[in-house]
Amino acid sequence: MASADSIDTHPAFARGGVAVITGAASGIGLAAAKRFARAGLHVCLADLRGAKLDAAQAEVTALAGRSDMVLAVPTDVSRADDLQMLKQAAFKTFGRVTILMNNAGISLKTTSWSEGENWRKLLEVNLWGVINSLQAFTSDMIAQGAPALIVNTGSKQGITNPPGNPGYNVAKAGVKALTEQLAHELRNTAGCQVSAHLLVPGFTFTGITGVAQKPKAAWTADQVVDFMLESITRGDFYILCPDNDVTRAMDERRMQWAADDLIKNRPALSRWHATMKTAFDDFMKA
Repeated sequence: MASADSIDTHPAFARGGVAVITGAASGIGLAAAKRFARAGLHVCLADLRGAKLDAAQAEVTALAGRSDMVLAVPTDVSRADDLQMLKQAAFKTFGRVTILMNNAGISLKTTSWSEGENWRKLLEVNLWGVINSLQAFTSDMIAQGAPALIVNTGSKQGITNPPGNPGYNVAKAGVKALTEQLAHELRNTAGCQVSAHLLVPGFTFTGITGVAQKPKAAWTADQVVDFMLESITRGDFYILCPDNDVTRAMDERRMQWAADDLIKNRPALSRWHATMKTAFDDFMKA
């Protein structure tokens, strides 16, 4: 009989599977690592070297109940060589990888024409971190000839493109486009049993939130992970998470409005354009 903590959503999550998670020392990555450890999976934690990664390793190992079930690998996802070393460590230690969760991310201030160094860091971590990981892991995961998953963490900001942080939006829009291409290529690769999924969290209380206490509107990282598992059970590619303030219906209307800016040749980001406020409010009420 399966334990209460077992995950029955996909064969890749079966007890004894192997999950590699970037950005695993906090937030959604750590929540996923804990969930997988409780379900009897081997877990490879990847994050920057330091006290947070050490603490995460100790916490996940306690849940797993065995030290040989958990591996921590200091990793800077912006460095392609680090991802190659992460792959080698995971396969050498556990022999296979059934889940790759590209979750590492940062948020830094940008505008469209300033904060150039922040732009570079955002793109290197949030977009190139995913590219580097896929370059390192995907071929070997396909070659296993067994069911496996790749989950990339995107953002609603990469879809509706709200004003305020163009660098973050551009990086996450890139993750969306990349993951869509990845899914198409995987399903058209003969014998491939690896599927790709785009995790799109709603407002979630993590280190990026920038506040000490969870806002009422925010979901916890655990809620996001639970929703992710439910979505994978349904076979969803787009794992579009709500939160305590925003429903899926609201997200759908906002995304439809954003797409219609191009189709209807409206001003860019018309949702936030003074002359379009009434029209947008009426659209959301409809």
